[in-house]
Amino acid sequence: MKPNILLVDDDVGIQFGFTKYLSKAGYTVQPVSSLAEARKAVSIQRFDAVLLDLLLPDGNGIDWITDLRENYPDIAIIIITGVSDIPMAVEAMRKGADNLLTKPVNMSDLEVFLKKSLELEILRKNQIVQKRLGKKEELYFGDSPAMKKVFELVSVAAGNDSTVLLQGETGTGKGVLAHWIHNHSHLREKTFVEVNCSNLRGELLASELFGHARGAFTSAVQDQRGLIEVADGGTLFLDEIVDMDLKVQSQFLKVIEEKRYRRLGEVKVRRSEFRLICATNQNLLEATRQKRFRQDLYFRLNIFPIFIPPLRDRSEDIPNFIYYMLRDMGIPDLEISKEIMQMLIAYQWPGNIREVKNVLERARLLTQGASLTAEHFPGLDASSQLLTNYTDKVLDLDNAEKIYIKSVLKRFGGDTKKVAKALGVSRATLYRKLKKFQKTK
Repeated sequence: MKPNILLVDDDVGIQFGFTKYLSKAGYTVQPVSSLAEARKAVSIQRFDAVLLDLLLPDGNGIDWITDLRENYPDIAIIIITGVSDIPMAVEAMRKGADNLLTKPVNMSDLEVFLKKSLELEILRKNQIVQKRLGKKEELYFGDSPAMKKVFELVSVAAGNDSTVLLQGETGTGKGVLAHWIHNHSHLREKTFVEVNCSNLRGELLASELFGHARGAFTSAVQDQRGLIEVADGGTLFLDEIVDMDLKVQSQFLKVIEEKRYRRLGEVKVRRSEFRLICATNQNLLEATRQKRFRQDLYFRLNIFPIFIPPLRDRSEDIPNFIYYMLRDMGIPDLEISKEIMQMLIAYQWPGNIREVKNVLERARLLTQGASLTAEHFPGLDASSQLLTNYTDKVLDLDNAEKIYIKSVLKRFGGDTKKVAKALGVSRATLYRKLKKFQKTK
C-alpha cells in the first residue's frame, strides 16, 4: 500500500512538480488548493501525511494544524512555505507540525523529510514498539494435515488485506492466529486493535468502537476516540463477533461499506481505513438463520473464512504442542514419560490449546522439581477415570486393557487410526486386540 499524501498549495506549478516527483518516488499524491478542500479531503479519505503551505486563499495553514493534529493525531505534517519567518516556523512546530521546509524546496530534501515524518507517524501509532517478532519462538501451528492447511490459509491471509473470519471452538487459538496474520502482513508496524464483543454490550460496545463526544451520555465527561479510529491504517480484530448487538451490527456494517463513522453524540463524519479480522466460536451462518446476526454483515465478513479444528480431532499434534509450551514456559528439559504422554494424547481436551497450557502450568507447580506423574494431572487419567467403578475388586491386565482401549475408542468416536496413534501401537495390533476382546465377551 503506497503512502497517501495530501498536498495543500495553491501554486499550480508546485502541485505539478511535487506530484510528479513524489509519484515516481512511490507515493500517492492528492493536490488541493485551499483549506476548505483540504478539510473535505481528510474527512473522506485516509492520508499518511500532509504537505501544507501556510499562505492559502482562504486562510493561514497554521490555523488548521491544531484541528488536524487533534482529529488525526497519527498523521505526519510537513509545512512548506515561502515565508522565511522564524517565529511562524516555531508556531507551526508548537502546534504539532513535524517538519518545516522553505521554498524553493530541494526535492531530495523533501523526500528525506517526508520519510522521517512518516516514521514519526508509525511511532505515534505504536506507543509500544512490537519487538517480540524475531525474539520469540515462531508460533507452532501443528503438523497434522488439517493444521498444515490452516497454516497455508493464514499465510495467504497475511499476504493481502481481505477480511478474515476465524472460526473454531474456544481455546483453539483464534486470537493468536489473528496476531500472527497481522505480524506477518505489510501492516506489521501499524496498530493492532483487539475488541472482545462479548465483554461489552449495546451503548458500551458502540462507544468503545466509535468513540463519543462529551455529553453523549451520562458518563461521557470528555471526548473519546473510538477503537475504529485508533485502528486507522492498521488491523482491527473483533473477537466473538456473533455477540455484537444487532443495532451495533447495523452501524458497523456501514463502517465496513463506506469507511466512515460518527462518534456517539457527534454529527461530524470521520473516516478510518483498517484491515478487519473477526473470530467466533459459534456457527455464524446458524446465527443468521436464528436472526441473531445480520445476513448482510455475515456476507461481508465471510470473504476469507478459516476454520481451526479442535485439538481432539488432531491428536497427533498434542506431543509437539506440549513440548512447544514447555519451552515457552522455560522448562524445556522437563521429562515426560511415554505413559504420561499417552494419557495426555488420549484426553479429549474440551478447552483445546488453552486447556493444555493451563494443565501444564498446574503440573509444573505440583511437581516442585520432581518427575511428572499421573497425580500431577488430576482428572486427566482416562484409565483411572474409567476404572473407578472397579475399585472394589482387582482386575487382571487383560480386562484392564480392554476397558481402557474401549474408553479411548469412545473418546475418538471409533476412529481406529487416531486410537492407534494415541495408544502408541500399530492399527494391526489394535485390530488384533479388538478381535480378542470380541472372543472374550
